[in-house]
Amino acid sequence: MTEHSAGRLRDLLAASALIGRGAPIEETLDQWTPYLLPQIAADRAADEFDHWGQSTVLDENTGTPVLPRALCETLHAHAGLPSSWPVGNAGVLHVYGYLLSTVATPYGFKRERWTGGGLADALGRDPTHFLPWDANPDTLLRRVTEAVLPVLIENPPGSTTVMRFDEAVGTVGDAFFRTAIVSNRSNDHSALIYGVGQGSDIRVVTAFPVAQPTDAWLTDLRSEPPRPRYNVATG
Repeated sequence: MTEHSAGRLRDLLAASALIGRGAPIEETLDQWTPYLLPQIAADRAADEFDHWGQSTVLDENTGTPVLPRALCETLHAHAGLPSSWPVGNAGVLHVYGYLLSTVATPYGFKRERWTGGGLADALGRDPTHFLPWDANPDTLLRRVTEAVLPVLIENPPGSTTVMRFDEAVGTVGDAFFRTAIVSNRSNDHSALIYGVGQGSDIRVVTAFPVAQPTDAWLTDLRSEPPRPRYNVATG
């Protein structure tokens, strides 16, 4: 990580810690992460959040919120979207919200999928592609959507989709959950992409790096009873 990115990461961590201790959210974000709220505003203007489904902030492993309620509601307000705690738009929560989460999970901190480089590598992008402070003219959300949505639909260039499968959403007509595992041909990085769809429409729920999939792991994943996964919200 460059010195510039290391400094930006320290600022992100500082903002997250201050908000966790009750500091004013908008003022703190403007001071420490001045790129964040403008990106959300740009996504709002471009309807980027429409590509994402619904999620809960309750981590499925711990059962506890990964974001404070006030932060969740503030981010949704800037995105121009309703939220009904603990449920909200997955793009707001999993992209921008996870950057600011201070809660450790069994798999590490949620922000690491965007700041660590492994997910970008798995998707055939430069390891810096998902850094939120990157000078890329596209917002972080748009960069993520353009990288992961095609994986849910087809095999994108530069990577190999190891497996893609659907699970029915209870008795809700033709609604389904879709899981896709993708591995990059040129390195050992892999990722899991998860979405929710109905008919021909599919929306992203989440994306995160995973260990290089083995045949046994893929078989176990595919043979599990159908269920909502990865903090998706239904209804």
